[in-house]
Amino acid sequence: MTRVPRGYTARRRRTKMRSFASSFRGAHSRLNRMITQQIRRAFVSSHRDRGRQKRDFRRLWITRINAATRIKKVSNSYSTFIHNLYKKELILNRKMLAQVAVLNQKGLSMISNKIKII
Repeated sequence: MTRVPRGYTARRRRTKMRSFASSFRGAHSRLNRMITQQIRRAFVSSHRDRGRQKRDFRRLWITRINAATRIKKVSNSYSTFIHNLYKKELILNRKMLAQVAVLNQKGLSMISNKIKII
């Protein structure tokens, strides 16, 4: 069987991988086997951490809303505040509520006046 020169195809594949790993340090950006391992590991980490980032930001927003509601005496806890929001059908997502709680204290008190249960 004749020998097939694979230089062009292999070189193209390796340069593409090398462009991904250009910001890695040391041998992780120089050696082909190490480059493929590190790129695979980086993609796995990025896939996993996209879900983790969503979780972490939701926790941060809940913490901010809880702190603001307790400081401003809007309600005793975060859960009652959210429960009252849903009862009054005033659906605001946690990201927007956290922004209002941090940047606009009067806005949070306006929202709390809307949901006061008599």
